[in-house]
Amino acid sequence: MSGPDADAIGPLKRKDGEPVFDEPWQAQVLAMADALVQRGAFTPVEWSDTLGEELRRAERAHSPDEATTHYQAALGALERLLDRKGAVTAEALSDRRDGWARAYLATPHGQPVKLDNG
Repeated sequence: MSGPDADAIGPLKRKDGEPVFDEPWQAQVLAMADALVQRGAFTPVEWSDTLGEELRRAERAHSPDEATTHYQAALGALERLLDRKGAVTAEALSDRRDGWARAYLATPHGQPVKLDNG
C-alpha cells in the first residue's frame, strides 16, 4: 500500500513487519472500545484511566510486559467500563465466558465454535 493510507497505518506495524495483532480478538477489543467511545458510552479519559488501572494491576501481578498482557488489560478495562456503566453486569460477563468455554470444549477440532445465545 502506498500514499497517505500507508502512512496512517505505519504506527500499527511491528518493527519486524509482522501484524500488530496476534489474534482477531485483540483487534476486536480495541475496535469495540473505540466504537463505544465514539457512541458516547464512555469518554476517552474514562477509557484511558481504566486501561491504565488494568495495566498497573498486571504489573503488580508480575505479568510479562508483552502484547498479550496489554490486550488482556484492554479487555479487562472494557469489561469494567461496561459493568460500571450498567451496560452489562460482571455476572453476565462471567456467564458468557463460561458459555464460550463450554462451546469451545464441545466443538470438534477444525470446526467453528457455535455459541448458544440462550
